[in-house]
Amino acid sequence: MALDPRSSVFAQGRAGAADQAQIDEGLRAYMLKVYNYMGSALLLSGIVAYAVAHTPALMQVIFGTPLMWVVMLAPLGMVFFLSARIEKMSFTTAQTTFWIFAALMGASLASIFVIYTQTSIVRVFMITAVTFGAMSLWGYTTKRDLSGMGSFLMMGLIGIIVASLVNLFIQSSMMHWVISVIGVLVFTGLTAYDTQKIKEMYLVSDGQVVMGKKAIMGALKLYLDFINLFIMLLHLFGNRE
Repeated sequence: MALDPRSSVFAQGRAGAADQAQIDEGLRAYMLKVYNYMGSALLLSGIVAYAVAHTPALMQVIFGTPLMWVVMLAPLGMVFFLSARIEKMSFTTAQTTFWIFAALMGASLASIFVIYTQTSIVRVFMITAVTFGAMSLWGYTTKRDLSGMGSFLMMGLIGIIVASLVNLFIQSSMMHWVISVIGVLVFTGLTAYDTQKIKEMYLVSDGQVVMGKKAIMGALKLYLDFINLFIMLLHLFGNRE
């Protein structure tokens, strides 16, 4: 009995569609885990920042003593530590390190409640959330390769860091404004770029532990994009106390 070649092609097409559907479902679950980690970390940072800012004794201990430098620099150190060591960590250790980082970031951000009005903080946070959401969605859905843009943005980020260090000494309000404007552009672009790279990190063959660690690192990148975008926008649009 002769076989219809069209039936074989049709069967292969159905199998391919089923495989693609499975990949898409896994990718959505992976990205949802990334966003859940990021959102939870932002919530934890916000709670810690608010609690510290409204506890005078803690504010005095943290920002009235040399401990301030430990609180300010510790999150940066933990970012480097997590990035360098996560492959050798257990998933539980990586997860715990991520939550400690988010809590320390919250403590370091407590000062914004002293500098800016709560109304303007909430307003800028909402602006940041909308901007971040739009750019992350674009980075997830676009077919355009953003690698070239990423190289340009990393150069801009290095420029921001150098300019910020210089401005610590010269205290120029104009330079502060320029840094903030460029910072908004850079971190808006990085949101889309990092989202695309996080999406590309997904592999069906990854086990649960590897997938969990990738989700944590992806959440860390997007968290940093969000926080830095928020701070830059707060510099531009926040109302001071």
